[in-house]
This record gives sequence, structure tokens and C-alpha cells, in this order.
Amino acid sequence: MIIENLVGAYNIVGSNQDETDNTYKGTLTLSLDSNKRIIAKWFINNEQEQIGTGFFKNNILVINFSYQSKDDYTYKGVVVYHCISDTILDGFWSEKHGDPLYLGTERCFRITEQNELLN
Repeated sequence: MIIENLVGAYNIVGSNQDETDNTYKGTLTLSLDSNKRIIAKWFINNEQEQIGTGFFKNNILVINFSYQSKDDYTYKGVVVYHCISDTILDGFWSEKHGDPLYLGTERCFRITEQNELLN
């Protein structure tokens, strides 16, 4: 797989970096900058925007991300995706101030015209 295959939009479902069973849904959009680095934008639960940059090698995508909380604090972390195919990404993530005993999880499914009609 090559990095250009990952460009596009994905539906996501994930779990937070804590002991709860809370899950979230949203979208992830991947694009490339002029140096073929990944530019990532998440929109979580229709309210929270996150941005990140990353790189790709051997079907592994690594993205450093950040977002502003409602109290204007900036949270930072890293997500690692195993690119199962160019339509499914399986990942785990951690934030600097998250619970160090847990990792968050995230699974991404490419949005196509066919599955867009199903939503």
C-alpha cells in the first residue's frame, strides 16, 4: 500500500483512554501536504475538532494530534493505525494527560458513496 491510498474520509468509532465503556463516533479526513506527510482532521461526536500530522511506513500510520478543550486547554497525543486495507484502519491512541493505565482505541471505515447512503 502507498500513502496516497489513504487519502479520503472515514467514519470512526472509538473508546476513550480510561476504564469506562464510553465510546465515541465521528469522522476522520486524511490528506497529504506537499511533502507527502499526512494531514488529519477528526470531528468527534459532532462537537470536537482535532488536528494532526503524521507519517506512513510498512502499513503503519502514526499521527501526532492536538485539540482545544472547552476550558481552552490544549491536549496532545499520538495515534497509531495499522492499515488493514485502504478502507479499514485499526488503531490505538494515548494523550499526554490521559490515564497511563489505558489506551484509547479507534477503528476507521472509509466513506464511500455506497456506505454514505446507509448512514
